[in-house]
Amino acid sequence: MKIINIQNNQGVPKYKQIILSIEKTIEEGHLKKDEKLPSINKVCLEFSLSRDTVLQAYEELKKRGIIYAILGKGYYVKSTEVRIKQRIFLLFDELNIFKEDLYNSFLENIGKDVQVDIFFHNFNTQVFQKLINDSNGNYTKYIIMPTNLIGAAAIIETLPVNDVYILDQTNPELNSFPAVYQNHKKDIYEGLVKGKSRLNKYEKLIMIFPGFREPLGMKIGFENFCANFEFDYEIITEFKNREINKGEVYVIPSDRDLVSVIEKAKLQKLQLGTDYGIISYNETPLKKVVENGITTISTNFEVMGKLLAEMILKGKKKQIENQSALIIRNSL
Repeated sequence: MKIINIQNNQGVPKYKQIILSIEKTIEEGHLKKDEKLPSINKVCLEFSLSRDTVLQAYEELKKRGIIYAILGKGYYVKSTEVRIKQRIFLLFDELNIFKEDLYNSFLENIGKDVQVDIFFHNFNTQVFQKLINDSNGNYTKYIIMPTNLIGAAAIIETLPVNDVYILDQTNPELNSFPAVYQNHKKDIYEGLVKGKSRLNKYEKLIMIFPGFREPLGMKIGFENFCANFEFDYEIITEFKNREINKGEVYVIPSDRDLVSVIEKAKLQKLQLGTDYGIISYNETPLKKVVENGITTISTNFEVMGKLLAEMILKGKKKQIENQSALIIRNSL
């Protein structure tokens, strides 16, 4: 059984004909898992093709997870699932409820002929680098959440430049890559401006900002708002062992700190929305009902996932700032 067929003057690029031939042979059952493909040199000689043409075809199939290479031995069939047209490497910082909304929205909108493999670096630079190094050359697209990791740009630049997309956070070093991102500095500033009439009723704004996982833009936007509108404010790295004073508003990026503040207020018998206030970051369903509603500043993660999927499917190369909103509830 001949595995590869090439026809001249067909109007289909030669590398595409190689791909289609191999796909058809696999679909018909004539080429099974772990069986060897013709060598690059053999295909070049048989059809008078350049090495680059054959290599392009084999590398495309490799990125889609259909074949694999053994150094010095050649290429072999890895999967008989040839309907997968794209294989996407998705690197998240961590999994939480709003990132899950983003992920589910992306899966819903990316289509059925796409395989998405998700990984997590958990804000560890070494893990980040290893996952990217191990994935390099094995996927058609790479979606990366670099967060605020030092040296992330240099690591990302080792990937195929035309196949990389940045998600959630970006920075000037990554401006050459398409992205769907949050502008945390602008989002928190504008959110606080929209809530200013309610904030005026309080005496002091306090941001709990550990600074390890949280985007620096949040802190800058908060400081700029307080300075421009002459609010008394404080930035603390942890809430532990702190008393809540009447008239304070807590701006809280982390849900763990949110729980700590609410628990402490209950012990002090303080009334949320009256004695003190809370603005949480990132919307979740629970925040609609906890304490009769927690005010949030949040981007729409479902929209973010949809925008990213559309960008990949349509081959767009843009930097899109995902919109944010202040959702006012009982806690303010």
